[in-house]
Amino acid sequence: MAGFSTPRQKLSALIITYNEMGYIEKCIDSISFADEIIVVDSYSTDGTYEYLLDHPKVNVVQNPFENFTAQKSFTLKQATNDWVLFLDADEIVTESLQKEIMDTINNPNAHEAYWFYRKFMFQNEPLNFSGWQTDKNHRLFRKSKAHFTDRKIVHETLVVEGKSGILKEKLTHYCYKNYEDYKSKMLKYGQLKAKEDFYKEKHFNYLLMTIKPFWKFFNHYIIRLGFLDGKKGWTICYLNALGVLERFRELKRLEKKNELAYYLVMP
Repeated sequence: MAGFSTPRQKLSALIITYNEMGYIEKCIDSISFADEIIVVDSYSTDGTYEYLLDHPKVNVVQNPFENFTAQKSFTLKQATNDWVLFLDADEIVTESLQKEIMDTINNPNAHEAYWFYRKFMFQNEPLNFSGWQTDKNHRLFRKSKAHFTDRKIVHETLVVEGKSGILKEKLTHYCYKNYEDYKSKMLKYGQLKAKEDFYKEKHFNYLLMTIKPFWKFFNHYIIRLGFLDGKKGWTICYLNALGVLERFRELKRLEKKNELAYYLVMP
């Protein structure tokens, strides 16, 4: 009697976007092996939405951006398959990683989720150090066994019911387009982290505002060997530290705004 074969597992590829022309095209091409591609766009103004709308393999919807966790949780609900691959719009899945993904989800002994290490690209040149050498993220997981915690609104965290493995092949991440784009991204992250701190009732502190940005730069540029990346390393480490400084600036602004609102409603 012939044995029963396990049905082929289907995969949903998910992305959130905002003004990603120049990168989203390569990302979509690299995940064309997925059974469905769903993109949630937060009202791009650079043609991203129109490009995705015309793409025959993409199902695109628009949803207002509140924070990263909320947007990714909304996107996850759109998937029709249990196995999901969640990417950033500036990430590329290589052919070898495509094969590993499909082999993994069709393995009867697969875990519930998988971490990916990433190869960072500074424009078109690799960034080998600067604090990113141990960076890993959950990117592949079962929708039925995972969710994004609502305790974080930036650098969202996946909560997995079960075991997590690590894939051997790396994602290619084009983290740095140009100076102004990366600076804008770091400032935005800093502001969202400040909101997260404010909701957790953490208070602004001048000493920490001085120490933490300096430590961020020193840790990534010296201890984590950013200087070996040359000028690229200096730029990345400086802008990362700037994002930490913005976190404290924004927290101070939020506290002042809250105090003003309190006094305005006082009898």
